[in-house]
Amino acid sequence: MAISNEELVEIVKKLPQSAKKSAYDYLKFLTISHNRPNWDEIMDLEPDGTPLSEEEERQLKNNSEFMSWEEAMNELDLPIDITS
Repeated sequence: MAISNEELVEIVKKLPQSAKKSAYDYLKFLTISHNRPNWDEIMDLEPDGTPLSEEEERQLKNNSEFMSWEEAMNELDLPIDITS
């Protein structure tokens, strides 16, 4: 499924301020095309000392290990069907 840059920008514009740092970090991570560590390597990394955001703290306190697409989109107050 091809998604245009404009569609991505529109989704980012709709994000609540509290989610923008997480979205930025994730998008930045996705742009690293080489030497991306796997989960085992990530688990072995030393903490970087950067304090967690309120959103990251909230996520750590959440006992759920999985969030569906619909739950994530509802939490971010975004439409579930992004093709519309």
